[in-house]
Amino acid sequence: MAVLTASKTSPETAALVADALIRADAEGIASHGVSRLPIYADQAKAGKVDGFAIPELTETGTAALRVDAKCGFAYPAIAAGLDRARGMVADAGIVGVAIGNSSHAGVLGHPVEDLAGDGLAAMAFVNTPAAISPWGGNRPLYGTNPIAFACPRKNQSPLVIDLSLSKVARGKIKLAADHGEPIPDDWATDQDGTPTTDAAAAMQGGSLLPMGGTKGAALALMVEIMSATMTGSHYGFEASSFFDADGGPSRTGQFFFIFDPVALGGDAVLDRFEVLMTAITDQPDVRLPGKRRLENRIKAEADGVDIPDALLQDLSKRATNS
Repeated sequence: MAVLTASKTSPETAALVADALIRADAEGIASHGVSRLPIYADQAKAGKVDGFAIPELTETGTAALRVDAKCGFAYPAIAAGLDRARGMVADAGIVGVAIGNSSHAGVLGHPVEDLAGDGLAAMAFVNTPAAISPWGGNRPLYGTNPIAFACPRKNQSPLVIDLSLSKVARGKIKLAADHGEPIPDDWATDQDGTPTTDAAAAMQGGSLLPMGGTKGAALALMVEIMSATMTGSHYGFEASSFFDADGGPSRTGQFFFIFDPVALGGDAVLDRFEVLMTAITDQPDVRLPGKRRLENRIKAEADGVDIPDALLQDLSKRATNS
C-alpha cells in the first residue's frame, strides 16, 4: 500500500490494488502480481491513472448498470459495480454491468470467482491495448482481450475459467523481455509480421498471435465490441499502453454478465452441474480449469511467495519517497 499512497493514490484504492496483486502472486500469476506495482505507481504519479478517482454508478434499467471508472484504477470500479449488481440480481435474476473509462483489470478470474462464492454465475469481457491483428491483417487492433467465467459448485470451490485470446498473456512476454529471455516462436510476430523468439521485438511494434487462429481473432473482435463499444471506452488501437506512464489514460472497458443459476436453471441446476463435473473428472489425467491456481494458493498460504530482490529494493525505495 505504501508504494501507491506515496504515488498519488488514496489508501482505500491502494488497499484494493495491493490485495489483487498479492492474490495473483499467490496463485502463480506473476505477470499480474507485485511486478505490476512499479508501473501502477508511475502511472498514478504521472496522472495516467487517477489514484483518487471515485467510480460513478448509474442504474440504467432494472438489470443494467453503468460504471464510469473516471480514469482511475479498475479495481475499485469493478468492486463498486459488482457490489451493486449483487443486490440487483436478487430482483432481476440477471444483470449486465458495463464499466467504462477504466484501466488494467488484473486477473479477470478473481471478480467472477468472488461472485461464484456468493452463489452467482458470471462471465466477464475485458479489452486491452492493441496486441492482436485482425486475421490476415498487419496492424494490431484488438487487445489480448481476456474472458472469464465462474460458476458455483456444491460444497466445492467454484469452477473458474480465465483466458486471454492471444496464445499467451502479453504480461508473460513482457516478463520475458524484462529478463532478456526468449519466447516460443508461435507466440508472436515482429513488426514485419515474421514469427519471432525475441520478446523485446514482440513488445516493440509486433503482434501477438491469437489462440485458434482465425477463430481466436473473431473472438477477440467479439470481446472488443462487448468491452469497448458497449461501455463507451477506447478500442485497443486507441488505448495507451498498460506497461508505461506515457500518454493519457487508457480508458479501456470491462463488461460483466452476472446471473442467478437457480433463477434460470431451477432448483436442481447445481446438481446437474455436478453431473457434468463428475463426467469430466472421472476420466484419467483430466484437470479442471483453475485447479493449478487453487493448488498454488494453498502452497502460498503455507510457504509465502518469493519476490525478486531487485523488485523488493525498488518497492522499498518507492514506499519511503513521497
